[in-house]
Order: sequence, then C-alpha cells, then structure tokens
Amino acid sequence: MLAETLTQLRVGNQKFLIDFYQHSRLLFARWAQRQHELSAPVAHALLQATLVDFYDQVTDGRLTLLPTDLRAHIYAMARLRLQAQTTLVPETAPATTQRRQRLLGYYEQLSPDCQRVLGYFYFRHQNLERLAGKLGLPNALVAGRQKSACLRKLVDLIEL
Repeated sequence: MLAETLTQLRVGNQKFLIDFYQHSRLLFARWAQRQHELSAPVAHALLQATLVDFYDQVTDGRLTLLPTDLRAHIYAMARLRLQAQTTLVPETAPATTQRRQRLLGYYEQLSPDCQRVLGYFYFRHQNLERLAGKLGLPNALVAGRQKSACLRKLVDLIEL
C-alpha cells in the first residue's frame, strides 16, 4: 500500500494528498490554533502549502519511503515552515520595502513561464536539474539557459 501510494504520487496522481487534506484539515486547524495561534483559513493554507512541499519531495526523489506516521511528518514540516517564515522575515527599512515592491511589480510583468522558472530557482532554491524536471525540460543546461533568459528579461524591465 505504501509503495503504491508513492508510485501514484510520482506519476502525478494526487488523490492521496487530496483525501489526506479533506480528512485532516479540521484537526490540523485545531492543532495550528492551539500550538501557533493561527486562524482556520491560515491553517488551511499552511496545510496546503505543506502538502505541496511533501509532493515536491516525493516527485524529486528526496522522499523514497512514505513515513509510517504521515500525520506527524506533515505537522513537523508545517512547524518547520512556520519557523522558517518567522526567522527569515526580519524587520525591513521602508526603503528596502519600497525596493522589494518595485521588484515585485517588475516580476509580475514577466510571462507566467518566466515567473515559474525564477520562482523555483530563487525562492524555492531548486537546483537546475530539479528545475528541468519540474518544467519538463530535457536537462539542466536547457534549464540554465531558460533561467538566464528570464533573468535577462527581468533586468531589461528594471532598466527601462
């Protein structure tokens, strides 16, 4: 059963994750409320994001065995995600915030494909091999060229 579940996830069948989300979202929301003082909608979004991370781990090959206690594994991933959000978001000066907002505006002007490429590489820290796999590209060299082209487009937008 466990090996079959991983195989199904690797070929893109997400029914297992959808079922897990539907059965666990209320319990997860209660846990998030008690442990981290999150509202239900925020907890549901956290669970969804965590399940996407779990799915990425399975499809990338980082997770080769399904954890025996999947619920505890998902909760631990969510806790790590919350900790990363609180430690990686320092107080920023207004000038830095304005610069980030301008950069985000330029980023949003890029094509959806370029947003995906740059998002996976810079925000999710995916290496070029994983990036190629996620985008359906033949190899890391092509992914690197795609990333460079998108980065050039972003720089051109900024320089205008």
